[in-house]
Amino acid sequence: MIVRPHEHWLSRIFVWHGSVLPKIFSRLLLNFLLSITVIAMLPWYSSLGVKLTVAPFSILGVAIAIFLGFRNNACYSRYVEARQLWGQLMIASRSLLREVKNTLPPDSDIASFVRLQIAFVHSLRMQLRHVPQEPTLAKYLTQEQLSQVLAVQSPANRILLLMGNWLAAQRQQGALSDILFHSLNNRLNDMSVVLAGCERIAGTPVPFAYSLILHRTVYLFCIMLPFALVGDLHYMTPFISVLISYTFISLDVLAEELEEPFGVENNDLPLDAISTAIEIELLQMNDETNVPAKILPDKCYQLT
Repeated sequence: MIVRPHEHWLSRIFVWHGSVLPKIFSRLLLNFLLSITVIAMLPWYSSLGVKLTVAPFSILGVAIAIFLGFRNNACYSRYVEARQLWGQLMIASRSLLREVKNTLPPDSDIASFVRLQIAFVHSLRMQLRHVPQEPTLAKYLTQEQLSQVLAVQSPANRILLLMGNWLAAQRQQGALSDILFHSLNNRLNDMSVVLAGCERIAGTPVPFAYSLILHRTVYLFCIMLPFALVGDLHYMTPFISVLISYTFISLDVLAEELEEPFGVENNDLPLDAISTAIEIELLQMNDETNVPAKILPDKCYQLT
């Protein structure tokens, strides 16, 4: 995620870090070179007796803009839902630990339960980003717990089971009544809902055919555009063509980033920062002093 301070409108026009321009610069350059080639070929092109006007491009451009808007809205909805799920995880984690600390005796081993909560958060983050989990989880789980977690398809779900087993053990020892156990178990169910929601978003992309037809149409439009503009604009064709292409291609690329909100692109969710923030909250609620540092944006305003 890009986190930039508020800037003057003029300086924002020239922003490089955080925009999609670095990713599409080569494509815009090709469009610029194509436009120059079309200008050079204009005498030959005119001799063919074929004149391409801007009329069909005006109609097609409006249609593309509408469908790009629909696609971007769909992808942004996935992004917003993903952020809401991680916000719910923050709430559920705080509430669960608060209830555990308020209901269990002071001599209970709550620290081990806190480690399970933190392990769940990091496991979910790594599961969504498809990165190895063992090095990170080894800091929070025992060797036996770690072997159980890494042996299953969904490590985060296994950690939820371990948390449920810990609460069940407290119930069997008489530290929790049936009513309190039911209340705490509901908090685990809230975390399970977050897990399932994140898995649904990660495992169900926007239909490929829908993205493909827009992708093809955008690039065919940008390739053919200089041929329609050159008759009227002549030497201004490269600049106008690049400007229009920038609008359509950038919207197409931005939708691709928002479609997968759990990745590491500039406009994806900062799962590292959110996970660390939850870890800090839980450790401080348990009155521990050895807490990690808060993750801040780097020099390019990127928050991972």
